[in-house]
Amino acid sequence: MIVPQLQQAVNRTPVCLSMKILAVIPARGGSKRVPQKNIRTLGGRSLIVRAIEGAQGIPEISEILVSTDDSSIAEIAKSAGAVVPWLRPAVLSTDSATLVDVALHALDWYEKEKGEVTGIMVLQPTCPFRKKASIQEAILLFKNNDARSVVSFSPAKSHPYWCYQNINGRMVPFVEMCIDHLMSQDFPPAYVSNGAIYLMSPETLKKERSFRPKNLVPLLLSDPNESIDIDTEEDWENAEYSCQMITGVRLTERCDFRTFIK
Repeated sequence: MIVPQLQQAVNRTPVCLSMKILAVIPARGGSKRVPQKNIRTLGGRSLIVRAIEGAQGIPEISEILVSTDDSSIAEIAKSAGAVVPWLRPAVLSTDSATLVDVALHALDWYEKEKGEVTGIMVLQPTCPFRKKASIQEAILLFKNNDARSVVSFSPAKSHPYWCYQNINGRMVPFVEMCIDHLMSQDFPPAYVSNGAIYLMSPETLKKERSFRPKNLVPLLLSDPNESIDIDTEEDWENAEYSCQMITGVRLTERCDFRTFIK
């Protein structure tokens, strides 16, 4: 769903008719909380294959590059049609390595070997229910807003007005304002960055070194399944439940995830 104030921007004539976007799928092999999660099967497909197939067939995406340090992930990704030109350096395979560093490493290689791109899109495999239509919508927003960065958001499950931080045993609200006179239905809408889609120009990524730069364009995803980001076993169980609810297929059977990435 596109926010109403952006609808006019989306409908106007694109400012750039020719797009060449590099899709980068980061897939580290050393997950501690969910071991080997990127090649673990959910509804008949591994997370890495889901991410690759979700980006395939989109004309503006010139290449799907998987950045991994794991040879098993690399082989599966290649079989699914992605480019895996190398195994990621050890320095980019630690818990302290940032997503920005991984994306810049892939971008630098691609520009040197295959030329410049209009945009770089990061699609994390841990968001298994990201829809192809949402990827296309992000590209449309990118085209129609002078290549401003596009980041996906979902409605916040807990409003920040209700959130506190514990400082030495004292609960301090994150938002310093009195809300006692407000009804919860009167709170302004709150959104969280869900990690499903990041799209920006190479120049912006190199300059800002952030996936949430100033003046970004929000892509609001109304389907709660698209905001699922698997980081724990509990997240995985929730994803399995969602898969069963969406497809109507028991988890012991093979379900076709393409029914919910369109």
